Amino acid sequence: MYAVIKSGGKQHRVVVDELLKVELLKAEAGDTVKVEDVLMIVDGDDVKIGQPVVAGASVEAEVVKHGRGEKVRIIKHNRRKHYHKEQGHRQWYTLLKIKAINA
Repeated sequence: MYAVIKSGGKQHRVVVDELLKVELLKAEAGDTVKVEDVLMIVDGDDVKIGQPVVAGASVEAEVVKHGRGEKVRIIKHNRRKHYHKEQGHRQWYTLLKIKAINA
């Protein structure tokens, strides 16, 4: 059994006991988060597709920790114009452990 959820503008395929990195959520480590934006649930041959979400479905997850991802380097350069700019960015994330998929 798996589900497709939407979090932070992205879609994720999740199964029970999976660790998942999503964009930063406002929850403390150890809290339980309930995701209501379930786009699809597949249980064997039974497939439920939402329009846009499956009614009454949810995914429960536990917040494991918060962290920051790898550094992304942004470099802008114009040749022969004495212009060179470098910048870095590290995106915050929340690590979730999927506990249950409620259809």
